[in-house]
Amino acid sequence: MTEPRLHQTRSRANPGGMDVVQALGAEVRPFRERKPPWLKVPAPGRPRYRELARRIESENLHTVCQEAACPNIGECWERGTATFMILGDTCTRRCGFCNVKTGRPTWNDPLEPARVARSVARMGLRHAVITSVDRDDLPDYGASAFVGVIRQIRRQAPACQVEVLTPDFRGAEMPLAKVIAERPDVFNHNVEVVPRLYPVARRGSRWERSCRVLRNAKEMGGEGVVTKSGLMVGLGETHDEVVEAFGTLREHGVQVLTVGQYLRPTERHLPVVRYWHPDEFAALESAALALGFEHIAAGPLVRSSYHADEHVPQERAGAGPLAAGAVRGA
Repeated sequence: MTEPRLHQTRSRANPGGMDVVQALGAEVRPFRERKPPWLKVPAPGRPRYRELARRIESENLHTVCQEAACPNIGECWERGTATFMILGDTCTRRCGFCNVKTGRPTWNDPLEPARVARSVARMGLRHAVITSVDRDDLPDYGASAFVGVIRQIRRQAPACQVEVLTPDFRGAEMPLAKVIAERPDVFNHNVEVVPRLYPVARRGSRWERSCRVLRNAKEMGGEGVVTKSGLMVGLGETHDEVVEAFGTLREHGVQVLTVGQYLRPTERHLPVVRYWHPDEFAALESAALALGFEHIAAGPLVRSSYHADEHVPQERAGAGPLAAGAVRGA
């Protein structure tokens, strides 16, 4: 049963007109300041990056790497990997941390699944990540597009594992069931922040609803589908809050977890409260493993799709432009 639609604010920095400083605390970081040394990354622009950028542009595709201004774009694209974003580049929601543009989407290309799969096949990927903007304007919230991409990749690149990173489908079970019925290798849905921060960072979404989506995905997919989720830190949460969130996710059947540092995209987005030290991420990793997660990636620059091919066992080494690595789980 679909939950009633919620009012969605049009302000990222002041969601619902609230005083963000009051909600997050007065000790927020200024937008323009020198970042900690562990957040420094080389600027992209090497040959493999340029080649992949041309290929994606020629196919008229979108990647979350570009739209969300991911700091790892240079490294990942040099590996020959990318996270494809389907259903256009305009989101119907307006989360306070996200750099993807928002508005009224007009994108509707029935040939997009075939073009995405063709790019996956040409790149020789062994693990493809498919995500999308929120499309609350569509009857099935975009589930049919995920189905189409999975089917096309199975047809054009049958040796490639498929990971889907989906929205919450507003809690509707039928769109989720359609996606799980296609048997993606990994089902990923990010909870993004600890429950306390949802009114600030994810208005229009609910912590309980996202957890239910993950639990339902595991129950529908069984052992054949690995469940995965991710969070950000840096918005004022405590270590104990994050570990408590880990426990809730584990109770809902999540097997793989990613945790990274929130980086403010522009002055119009939520401010950073503090930068977590790499040692604190190591402590989070230890806590997650103690809770029984099968894999945990935690670090300042970790993002949900960062080295996603390493999060689950692979039956073959990387091929084509993807950097060949040892076959895991063999």
